[in-house]
Amino acid sequence: MKSMSIKTSKENICVNQIIGQKEEIIRVEGDEIVPDIKPDVLSIVSSTGTVCIYKKEIQDGKVRFDGSIYIYTIYMADDETSSIRSINSSLDFSKTIEVSNITQDMQLEDYCQIQSIDCKILNGRKINLEVSMKMQVKVYSNNNVEIINDIAEINDIQKLEKSYTINSLLGSGSTKVIAKDTVNINQEDNLSEIIKVKVDIKNKETKISYNKILAKADNVVNIVYLTDDNRIGTVSAVIPVMGFIDMQNINEQNLCDVSYELRNIAIKPNNVDEHSIYIESEIEITGLVYENKEMRIIQDLYSPSTELECKQKKIKVMQNKRSIKQTCNIRKQEMIQEIGKNKIYDVDVRPVIINTQTINGRVSYEGELNLRILFANENNTQLQCKDIVEPFTFNIADEQVTVNTSIETYMEVKMQDFIVMPDESIDMKIDLEFNLSISNTEDLNIIDEINNVENRNREKYSIVIYYTRKGDTLWKIAKRFGSTMDDIIRVNKIENPDVILPGQQLFIPR
Repeated sequence: MKSMSIKTSKENICVNQIIGQKEEIIRVEGDEIVPDIKPDVLSIVSSTGTVCIYKKEIQDGKVRFDGSIYIYTIYMADDETSSIRSINSSLDFSKTIEVSNITQDMQLEDYCQIQSIDCKILNGRKINLEVSMKMQVKVYSNNNVEIINDIAEINDIQKLEKSYTINSLLGSGSTKVIAKDTVNINQEDNLSEIIKVKVDIKNKETKISYNKILAKADNVVNIVYLTDDNRIGTVSAVIPVMGFIDMQNINEQNLCDVSYELRNIAIKPNNVDEHSIYIESEIEITGLVYENKEMRIIQDLYSPSTELECKQKKIKVMQNKRSIKQTCNIRKQEMIQEIGKNKIYDVDVRPVIINTQTINGRVSYEGELNLRILFANENNTQLQCKDIVEPFTFNIADEQVTVNTSIETYMEVKMQDFIVMPDESIDMKIDLEFNLSISNTEDLNIIDEINNVENRNREKYSIVIYYTRKGDTLWKIAKRFGSTMDDIIRVNKIENPDVILPGQQLFIPR
């Protein structure tokens, strides 16, 4: 007995599979010397930072990141007035995360968030900084898979097919954008130093036109500064970000995932105008585009006249990919004794999801808002810091969600407002936008190769009487006896081919 390959026609899809994913806590540490022009450190008020990753690389079995953490440390000076000053630091790092089974030709998706910054006074002229960051990595392989969709050489081929809608990856690409602007401060403020900076990418929008991804967002920068006469000021800037990613064979009907990553920031007093601050951010925008591909995939096949041998393999495919955006409106009033009637100058809001529960038709979240509040009496510059945690819950209803649905959740603080009320309570208004990337993964058995098997003895007959058994289908019966479903239906005058009862007598023609 020998086999011979049969010529087939095939259709190509690009399968985007998760090969490995990992979450690690990364720690970066370094010492910082107080500049000669600044007074000694008496106590630390607050330390905040922004992470910039300027290089990332997939190697065999690991992912390497190179970046910088820009840290603003506010401290109380050891001088006659216990004035407020700051130290601006930059900690460079190179970190490697081990991820099994990945290779350098794969696609990387990453997300980094600062968890905490621990600042210790070593002496009046030196501090130690230790940053804890949560790094999430997900590595994909983009494999082109050929699926057999027809056999031209055999006239009486019988095929069992099923229709699928598959999210096939069309392509990926990235671009770098420089967002820069000069923001003016109050004319009566002579800028002494910048003591705190917060940088966010917000209000993201994506549009696909012919062969291009248009990505738009806002680079939102909040700055706290000190004046020459020791007053505290704040200023904000919203800088438009726009980037184009060229990609062949895409159109507005396709689906798109876009991510933004800070690569570098530069924020400094303007050398020309002392009443303004220069802001520049380098941002990398990455896009992946998918199409909804309708396919009829052959599940099984045979020929009544030719002995065929089929080889199958299993692939994982993505289906029903889509996104959901919903806003959680958090409204609370809190009495915080330490703040009292003081003025709130800045609040860092860091949302964290503690628990996610997915049931049919709903996703439920339990989380907390980590708030770091900078406040002081308006008549002096004795800034103080208060950390509080506010729990929240949020439910998103969607009838297509099941327990097997894959959901990735990203949160963005769309709006925040904190007002000290006359009764000294703090009125908190926070709008938290939930961005859900939803998909389903299914294992498909596809026919990979078909061979013609020669010299195999087949039982010869013209008709067979067969009594059906539990689990029988017309397809299985026809394939077993080398008949066809159409012939069995015609000879037995079957009205509903999907209903076959055990013990039913069938005539099987050949």
